[in-house]
Amino acid sequence: MTMSLPLFPIWIVDLAGSALMIVFSFMCVVLAGRLKDQDRNNVVWTYLLWLSYALAAFAVSRSVGHILKRILLGAGLGSAWESLKPFSGAVNSITFMVVASITLFFERSWKIYQEILGDKQALVEAHEKVLFVNRNLEGLIAERTRELALSERKYRRIFEVSRDMIMLVSPQGRILDLNPAGAEMLGVSIEDTLSGMVFLKDFLHNPADWDRLENELIARGYVPDTELLFRKPDHSAFSVLLSCATENYAEGRFDAIHLLVKDISQRKTMEQQLLQADKLASVGQLAAGIAHEINNPLSVILGYTQLLLRNEPQGTQRYEDYRIVEKHARTCKRIVGDLLSFARSTKTTKGEASVNVVIEETLNVLRHHFELDGIGIEQEFDPSVPMLSMDREKIKQVLMNLLMNAKQAIGKKKGRIRLVTRYDREGRAVSIQVTDDGCGIAPQSLPRIFDPFFTTKGTGEGTGLGLSVSYGIVQDHGGEIRVESEPACGATFTLILPVAGKEPNGA
Repeated sequence: MTMSLPLFPIWIVDLAGSALMIVFSFMCVVLAGRLKDQDRNNVVWTYLLWLSYALAAFAVSRSVGHILKRILLGAGLGSAWESLKPFSGAVNSITFMVVASITLFFERSWKIYQEILGDKQALVEAHEKVLFVNRNLEGLIAERTRELALSERKYRRIFEVSRDMIMLVSPQGRILDLNPAGAEMLGVSIEDTLSGMVFLKDFLHNPADWDRLENELIARGYVPDTELLFRKPDHSAFSVLLSCATENYAEGRFDAIHLLVKDISQRKTMEQQLLQADKLASVGQLAAGIAHEINNPLSVILGYTQLLLRNEPQGTQRYEDYRIVEKHARTCKRIVGDLLSFARSTKTTKGEASVNVVIEETLNVLRHHFELDGIGIEQEFDPSVPMLSMDREKIKQVLMNLLMNAKQAIGKKKGRIRLVTRYDREGRAVSIQVTDDGCGIAPQSLPRIFDPFFTTKGTGEGTGLGLSVSYGIVQDHGGEIRVESEPACGATFTLILPVAGKEPNGA
């Protein structure tokens, strides 16, 4: 008993230490488990948990062995402990081997984990790059969208403000889009045109022109500048210069047709005026030569005829023959005088004058003569008509020609001649209309009405120079003269004279 007393504290410490080791080992397992729960993908926490399991097994095995050893030795069962001792040592060895295996496994796992972390980092970086590219792509798309919208607005602006007609047409000829200038040129509403089944062919004066355009587009995909006649809903025609091209052309097929149409009516009018001026100049030179050659012998014939009449008693057959010769000689002299008036380019003397006053002065000469023939004259003068710079005598000559032509068109029946003046402030021009209710002018005669020597009157009733001379006078004043007529419905001649200088006061 005395030998065992000094060992008693050691046994107590050994037993208590073994028990505490068991408690601490389980606490380590619990703490390692909590760390593992916080991050189940963390290899370090997994390694620590398994290492805690192995060390806990070692601690439990060793502590239980110590406790069991003290209990068996204290109970005098040393032989029993000797039997169990190898098993306790084997368990300890196994736990050390497990710890070593876990450590070796961890080293391999750690390398794999590092590779995984590297791959993960690479994925993160790649993801960030994708996000960066995506953000840049969104910005690029937004920038391209803004540029596209700006371009669309720019070309839409050109489409809307262009003074030429811009039209989009389907392959079948249906109008798909039309700019405001085109609607104004055609005299239609954009809404009505685009909402209905309206075709380009409907506005062509000659419907066969569409077939020609279509064939050219199928053949080569475009049509260069070509002159056509367009027709408004009121059937009035106007000249245009048309060019068009197809969209997505491939082997005769296309999605749409883009047309650009320019109104060239004014240009065509100017071309006709230039042609007329050249014609007048050429004929004038010819007329001057002929008139000078004829005028002198004609004057001699007329002079001697008048001498013969003076010496011949009235009532004789010879006297009547002389009168016939004198009459026709005077007719020839009048024709020669007209030729000389037409050919001579007399100097124009312009001064300020009122159109209304000039018309009144002309009517004062003709009114009584017209009233005797049963022709009434109506006047509608615009009081705001300004003073114009004009050669009043030449303008009187033009008015005289127009009024006499109107009287001859009315003939022997009663009729009316209407004179109207208007002031166009926007166009800065004064118009004079002379309208009669006579026989009118045949459609085939209208294009030649201002040609020299062209007349619709009978033989000996006119030289065909009056309107040509009038045309030249009006052009010399920077104006123009127009005619509208239908057979049996009379005719209207319109003189348009420009207003020069600043805004004048009405006359």
